[in-house]
Amino acid sequence: MKKLAILCGLMLFASGAAMASDSEGLKGDAEAGQEKSVTCAACHGQSGNSPTGDFPNIAGQGYKYLVKQLMDYREGVESNGERGRNNALMAGQVVNLSDQDMHDLAAFYSSQEHAIGSVDEDIVAEAQRLFMGGDTDRGITACAACHGPSGAGMGLAAFPMLSGQHAQYTQAQLEMFRSGDRANDPNGMMRDIATRLTDRDIEILSKYINGLY
Repeated sequence: MKKLAILCGLMLFASGAAMASDSEGLKGDAEAGQEKSVTCAACHGQSGNSPTGDFPNIAGQGYKYLVKQLMDYREGVESNGERGRNNALMAGQVVNLSDQDMHDLAAFYSSQEHAIGSVDEDIVAEAQRLFMGGDTDRGITACAACHGPSGAGMGLAAFPMLSGQHAQYTQAQLEMFRSGDRANDPNGMMRDIATRLTDRDIEILSKYINGLY
């Protein structure tokens, strides 16, 4: 096992500044977000690098993506799971958060340095082909097209960073997109791709992403 490095052109990734804002004019304050993150640390760790694959690493994640997920969780509560993102554990965390709270938390976590995992060399070549090139015969778009060759994501488009994400968590999310249990992806993009992925595809992509940087 060893860390995986991919040199694929020049790509700059900014983890997020101390202050961030969105199109609605709200600004997130990282210092305020850190103060509000105390309860989040139990699952996500103090800096957003979670200690277990049951919960996602959110350190260094895109600001807009984090805000969207928090708002989607709240919408899931308000709509009784009919819209947004439905998760019983997160429901209790977001129900009392204001929009400003969400922006502050996003500013804090997006400014943190994310940890990188490792990947078994035995699956690198197979997973890399799928991540970088997709599979035109099966209508699978390359993961890199939206998430970047290094998995850094595209912050302005709110496409999440994948680099260093726990394999267990990534696998669970891909399986949920495939089954339709998770449906907060814009225009059903991830659901469309996930329905074309085999169990083997999901397994190797999840492991590959954990060591991708």
